[in-house]
Amino acid sequence: MTVKKRSFFVSGVCVLLAAFLWCPTAAADAGSDENDKPMGWYFQRTEDHSIPPLDANLSYTEQYGAYYADKNAPADDKRIYLTFDAGYENGNVEKILDVMKRHGAKGSFFVLSHLLKAEPVLVRRMAEEGHLVCNHSANHRDMTQLDSDTFLQELRGLEDAYRTLTGEAMAPYFRPPEGKFNRRVLERAQQAGYRTVFWSFAYCDWDNEKQPDPKQSIDKILAHTHNGMILLLHPTSATNAQILDTLLSAWEADGYRFALLDELERSEEAAG
Repeated sequence: MTVKKRSFFVSGVCVLLAAFLWCPTAAADAGSDENDKPMGWYFQRTEDHSIPPLDANLSYTEQYGAYYADKNAPADDKRIYLTFDAGYENGNVEKILDVMKRHGAKGSFFVLSHLLKAEPVLVRRMAEEGHLVCNHSANHRDMTQLDSDTFLQELRGLEDAYRTLTGEAMAPYFRPPEGKFNRRVLERAQQAGYRTVFWSFAYCDWDNEKQPDPKQSIDKILAHTHNGMILLLHPTSATNAQILDTLLSAWEADGYRFALLDELERSEEAAG
């Protein structure tokens, strides 16, 4: 992949997550204005394996059917939702799929049109092996800056390309590029038939030039694992490709199973 393509998918994520992922105060300030200013998704770490609380500045996201965790996951049916933001392939996405196949683990891949065009066999494999292929927009644009028609084109364009490739409908889940959103983004996605999916844990795995230490990454992820976790991983990460087998084995030994996003609504309905 060229440097230009890498910066398209990675550098923006670094900027936003550096600002919002570990700094709730900064993110709260950015989202406190009632005039619908864009903000980046963030979460607050917990140290007791509980679901991170939803910050008051983010509570309105639930009005639009957005998820960040399975808050209704029962204690006797522990589950983790593996989600991957996949914009391109560098050898590691295939490795991730190989590991998941060995474990019989299913996940949800949020893809861009670039991946469909450049790696159609890989995308078809995701669907054929039982993973959900979900909408990350066609071109990884800042969805908060688009008018309604262009916003819809970003979603429908990717849907159409996926249907042409696989003959199937794309799973009705949307993750805004870089986790950047506002009320309009949530509302438009909902009107287009999508549930917006954020995450309750992620870590700094996206910079291919500065990959985190494998052992430290395993320790960090396991220390913050919680029932109902929606985990965001970047499958282009060499560290993730290296540690995923260990993580899956550890979670399995601890009684977790790996759920698809389709279970979120059923879990919600079962809780009443």
